[in-house]
Amino acid sequence: MSDAADTRTVLEAIDILAPVFEASGLAELEVEVGELLVRMARPSAAPAAPTAVAAAPSPPTPAVAPAGPGFVEPAPGMRFVTAPLTGVWYHAPSPGARPYVTEGSEIGAGAVVGLIEAMKLFNEIKSDLAGRVTRILVDSGTLVKRQQPLIELDPN
Repeated sequence: MSDAADTRTVLEAIDILAPVFEASGLAELEVEVGELLVRMARPSAAPAAPTAVAAAPSPPTPAVAPAGPGFVEPAPGMRFVTAPLTGVWYHAPSPGARPYVTEGSEIGAGAVVGLIEAMKLFNEIKSDLAGRVTRILVDSGTLVKRQQPLIELDPN
């Protein structure tokens, strides 16, 4: 199996297991099927400093957000930066550090807006468009799902 297929399989497993894990109240969940091992753990009070950072491309922001728990509609004329993968969202590179963006920040296309930790890797999340941050929709340390809106931008 190729690396891309392995990654897709792991991400699909995480997307299926994340809602179950979130609703369960468990501190950790580990599932092993054949060679696939998925381990989920709730974040501690403060995230560990990133040990590895892998850039994850941000998919185009949809005009309308997907439906489901944790999803909101953008205000008229606004756009979302969405999570490209399932994992734990962090606003800053390490505990006590300044957040990448705050409400009111002006950002350019390609600017890092946060990190998502998945499988012990910290992935930089970048904005696919420029604008002013109007709302930060997710608290740091929160489990987010793929395509969940993270930040609302005014692209004007």
